[in-house]
Amino acid sequence: MHAWLCENPVGVEALQWKELPTPTPGPGEVLIAIEAASLNFPDLLIVQNKYQMKPALPFVPGSEYAGTVQAVGEGVKHLRVGQKVACLSGTGGFGTHTLAPAALCMPLPEGFPAVDAAAFIMIYATSWHALMDRAALKAGETVLVLGAAGGVGTAAIQLAKAAGARVIAAASSDDKCALCREIGADETINYSVHTPDGGLRDEIKRLTGGKGPDVVYDPVGGAFAEPVFRSIAWRGRYLVVGFASGPIPSLPLNLALLKGASIVGVFWGDFAKREPQANAAMMQTLAGLYGTGKIKPMIDRTLPMKELVQAYAVMGSRSVKGKLVLVN
Repeated sequence: MHAWLCENPVGVEALQWKELPTPTPGPGEVLIAIEAASLNFPDLLIVQNKYQMKPALPFVPGSEYAGTVQAVGEGVKHLRVGQKVACLSGTGGFGTHTLAPAALCMPLPEGFPAVDAAAFIMIYATSWHALMDRAALKAGETVLVLGAAGGVGTAAIQLAKAAGARVIAAASSDDKCALCREIGADETINYSVHTPDGGLRDEIKRLTGGKGPDVVYDPVGGAFAEPVFRSIAWRGRYLVVGFASGPIPSLPLNLALLKGASIVGVFWGDFAKREPQANAAMMQTLAGLYGTGKIKPMIDRTLPMKELVQAYAVMGSRSVKGKLVLVN
């Protein structure tokens, strides 16, 4: 097998494509021949030693992937050799093969392509947990999605529309706003025009008739957080999903008091560990929505697995719309 090995987490430039022994699965593990792996923001942080999870060195990055089970370890009952699966295990995806915990593997139904499957779990599980579980989104409410043209943003648009919500999508260019409208957004805000310190609040007010959004889905953080929170509706729910812009914002808590609003943390990874039955039920629901065509990952492009360094550069340019996927 071959894989991108991180022996020193100082950045993408230190990764090396190496031939490694093909491992044998231990108890509770499966060996997967990887067909596709998607690039997520934590995959960049982890090779820079900036992510909350710090795997033992050396390790193979790549948190999310899909492929075919080639061998099963002792005690694995629900998976078989030859079965198609998707997995989000945190590491191991950027290679030709990997060992994965069987418990983290999602069996794929017929007609679920590997490219879509490799870009599915993180964005849809995060967005469903955020909107439906943490925000208790109801039909007819208005959702403002920040970073709306990215992976989790596009997933949030689709899920909010499937739930009967009105969606305002905020993105950084006209092209990205156009994509958001194509996948169901009712209104868009180009925040390169309506900036956090110049016009963003006025535009949100205009698009909501002065009421403000009932739910804010924020994977961006930084300078957007305070002006958007100041615009939220009475009893609004502000979903803290991530900090893709870099800085972690601070909010004056009197704003929550004045708005009767909630600041709601979204940590799908811990939810999956702490509430595995609820997570499994959620994944079944999401697979059903995919099967009926209500949700589908937006794939910006695919690149060969050997072009991981180029893929990181594309992601770092913030030009990606949806997900970028590497294929073997």
